[in-house]
Amino acid sequence: MSTQPSPAHPGATPQELAALADELAARGIDLVRVLWSDLHGVARGKEVHVSELSRFAGPGLSFCQAVMVTDLGGNPLDLSESSGSGWPDAHARIDPATLAIPGYAPATAFLLADVTDSSNNHAPLHLDPRGLLRNQVDRLARRGLHAVAAPELEFYLLTPDSGAPHGWRQYSEHDSAGYVVGAAHDPDGLLPLLIRECHALGLRVQTGNQEFSGGQFEINHTHGPALEAADRAFLFKYAVKEIVAARGLRATFMGKPFSDKAGSGHHVHVSLVNNDGGNLFADPSGEGGLSSLGQSFLAGVLEHAPALTALLNPTVNAYKRLASPDSLAPTTANWGYDNRTAYVRIPPERGPGTRIEVRVADGAANSYLVIAALLAAGLDGIDRDLAPPPPLTENPGTEGAPLPSSFGSALTALEEDKLLGDALGPRFVEVFTALKRQEHSRFERAVTDWEFREYAHML
Repeated sequence: MSTQPSPAHPGATPQELAALADELAARGIDLVRVLWSDLHGVARGKEVHVSELSRFAGPGLSFCQAVMVTDLGGNPLDLSESSGSGWPDAHARIDPATLAIPGYAPATAFLLADVTDSSNNHAPLHLDPRGLLRNQVDRLARRGLHAVAAPELEFYLLTPDSGAPHGWRQYSEHDSAGYVVGAAHDPDGLLPLLIRECHALGLRVQTGNQEFSGGQFEINHTHGPALEAADRAFLFKYAVKEIVAARGLRATFMGKPFSDKAGSGHHVHVSLVNNDGGNLFADPSGEGGLSSLGQSFLAGVLEHAPALTALLNPTVNAYKRLASPDSLAPTTANWGYDNRTAYVRIPPERGPGTRIEVRVADGAANSYLVIAALLAAGLDGIDRDLAPPPPLTENPGTEGAPLPSSFGSALTALEEDKLLGDALGPRFVEVFTALKRQEHSRFERAVTDWEFREYAHML
C-alpha cells in the first residue's frame, strides 16, 4: 500500500497567470482570493491584487505552516511543522482550473490552492486535506477506478439575540419536520438566495429545503468527480457563511448547536466508474443490484467504521448529535437498502445511479477528509475482497459493530487502525489526532453552562 503523496498540481506558469489576470481585469475584477483548507475544513487564504497575480506562479504564496497545526482556539501544536523548526513556511500553489467568480463579492475571484512543503522542494504537504484526497483519487485511478461523490450538507442560520444563551438564536424558530419552503419558514428568502448565489458561483447545487428544526436547512450538490465535489463542498460552506454574514446573520455547520433541536449531518453519496464512465457499483445480476466490487467497497467502509468516526465526526460536539435519540445518526456500523437509520444506505436507484450513501458524518466535518477517508477504506475493502454482513432487518440499533461513543475513543480507534493510517499517511494521523486531543483536553477543562446551572445554586 503506497503512502507516498501524489504530486500536487504543478501550479500555473507566470504566463498563464498573467493571461488569467488580463482576463479578470477585462471583466472588472481586480482582486483574487486564494483559498486552501486547514485540517478543520476552515478556509484559509490571502487576497491578491490582480496586477500582482503572476508573481505567485510555481510555488505560489508563502504562509506560516503552523496554521495547519493550530486548533480552533488559535493554539498551535509544538511540532516540527511549527515552533520546532522556527515557524517555517508552507506554500499555497494556485490551481488555475478552480477559478470561481462570486456574484456576492464584487470585483473578486476565487482560486483554490494545494499546500506544499517549502522545506521539501515543494512536495505536497502531508497535512494538506486537498492533497490527501488527491492521493486517494490517484490510487484509485491507477486501478482504472474513478470516484464520484455528491455531498448533502445541513446547517443552521442564526440571528443575533442578546437574550439568547450565546447571543444567537435560530433564524426561524418554528419546527416543521422538514421539506418545507417559502416565506412562512424563511421570511427573508435566504434559501433561494443561497441556492442562486452558489449556483452562480459554479457550485452545482441541486436542491434545498428546510430541515426538521426551525432555521435548519439542507442543500444538496450534484454528483461529480470526487476532488471536484470536495472543492465545491469546501467553497459552499465558505460562501454560505460569507453571504449570510453580510446580512448580520451566522451560518453554522456544527453537528448539534442546540441541545433540544435536530443535529446537522454531512451525508455523502459515493460510487466508482470506469474509464468510460460506466458505473462499477451496478450489476443487475448482483445481490440487490450491487456489484461484487460495490459490495467489497461497502465492506471496507464498514470494516474501518470505528476509525472513520474520528474523521467524519471530528469535534466534541459531534458526539452529542450521535447520542441523540431519533436523530437518524447511526451508532453502529451497518447497512441497508433505502434505510435512513443505517450507517450506509443504498438508495433505490440502480443502473447509472447505483451508489452508497454514508450517513454518519457531522456537518462540521472537513469534506476533503471525509471523502478521502471513505475512498481509502473502500479501496482496502476492494483490495482484500471483503464481503459485507447481511443488510439491516428489524433492529437497526443492535446490528453491526458499535461506533465509538466519545471523541477520545474515536481518536484512539483512528490511531490503532494501521491499514487506514498507512493509506492516509502516518504523519497525517499523528498530527490530526494530536491536534484533536488538544481540542478535547481544552473541552474537558472548561466549565460548561450546564454545569453552572445544575450545581451552582444548590451545591
